[in-house]
Amino acid sequence: MKPLYTTEEFENSKGIHKLPFECYNCTETFYVTKSVIKQSLKPNNKIKNKYCSGKCGRTCQVQKKNPNAFIEVNCTNCDKVITKLASASKRNKNTFCSHSCSTIHFQKTKTIGIRRSKLEIWLEEQLTVLYPNLEIHFNRKDSIQSELDIYIPSLKLAFELNGIFHYEPIYGVEKLGQIQNNDGRKFQACIEAGISLCIIDSSAQKYVKPSTSQKYLDIILDIINFNLQDVK
Repeated sequence: MKPLYTTEEFENSKGIHKLPFECYNCTETFYVTKSVIKQSLKPNNKIKNKYCSGKCGRTCQVQKKNPNAFIEVNCTNCDKVITKLASASKRNKNTFCSHSCSTIHFQKTKTIGIRRSKLEIWLEEQLTVLYPNLEIHFNRKDSIQSELDIYIPSLKLAFELNGIFHYEPIYGVEKLGQIQNNDGRKFQACIEAGISLCIIDSSAQKYVKPSTSQKYLDIILDIINFNLQDVK
């Protein structure tokens, strides 16, 4: 193990607290709870905390058996040098050092969103039927270079369905901050583009079904119909 914490930090931490280690393979920092660390220190215990992930552990084992199995390549997004299976590099055009870099690159290059909630999909089905002659864009980013859940170009009107991930730290405080910062940038971009952005809080919806989704559709219909009257 390559601990990156001090003896004092270890002694003052609780069992559920996570302490940093350096991965033997990629040298990235990863975290392990104190309770698992204590377990790994016992005699004949198989937990070694040597790698940040099972993938890194397997990579290290393969390298020992066949030093030529891996080659060094650059991350498509940040240009960081990483080690990758030679066979895999031939199959995939893009290579990323982390899931974060992969996501950033995808967000930069995509033209339409694919990560959609069941509520968004249901609303698209309803709105397409209710307004067959109205051009409505769903999960596209060509208007403000950032994805909008629903956008009606002729009305300069957009809607965002914000679930619980926009208001509570489900995946941690840092991730929540990133989501809320993105929400703020998106709102500002709409103002600059002259688009009216309506934020709909859907965090109270636990199960997506027509009966629980209808109230969100009603809100959207009221706003659309109001704006259509102004156009007439």
